[in-house]
Amino acid sequence: MPLERELNDGLAALTLPLPAEAPDKLLRYLGLLQKWNRTYNLTAIREPSRLVTHHLLDCLAAVPHVPEGSIVDVGSGGGLPGVPLSIVEPQRAVTLLDSNHKKGAFLRQVTIECELRNTQVHVGRAEEWQPAVRFDVAVSRAFSDLAGFAEAARPLVRPGGTLAAMKGVYPDEELALLPTDVSLIVAIPLQVPGLKAARHLVLLRLA
Repeated sequence: MPLERELNDGLAALTLPLPAEAPDKLLRYLGLLQKWNRTYNLTAIREPSRLVTHHLLDCLAAVPHVPEGSIVDVGSGGGLPGVPLSIVEPQRAVTLLDSNHKKGAFLRQVTIECELRNTQVHVGRAEEWQPAVRFDVAVSRAFSDLAGFAEAARPLVRPGGTLAAMKGVYPDEELALLPTDVSLIVAIPLQVPGLKAARHLVLLRLA
């Protein structure tokens, strides 16, 4: 299968340590994303090959740089980057957060069909949720600008926790607009197999 080969080649290029079942679960997730996308408009990308490079491999390139601990994926949408991260790091507790009920239904189906026992889904607005235990890390991809992400994630992350935002080009202007209690740790350039575009993982610390 060409798609399976493309995914495996990309995973090999990333040199991630993977659980044995990860490639199969990633393909299963990709199939669900394609199926539900016809009705729920989860992503503007339709071509299976581009789903591999622009979504799966793009998210997985950030995995080695995301700090340890529990994670909340803010504005998870179609499950990116939370689902790929959950699949390749099954020891990590992951929560997928989105305010859209249809997307929440999709995410719950993904956790069932991909057997993501480490993953929970919460449907609601980030700003209105008060989790019983705050998370170590909040991640986002195409959620908002950095200041908006920081504001939404602030109630969800423990003091001193990390915000991890996936961005394209280095976000100079967004960094300049950060609240005073949010500081830049590092912006890491990412190399995504098969994707010729600038990608960065921006790590921020909450005071």
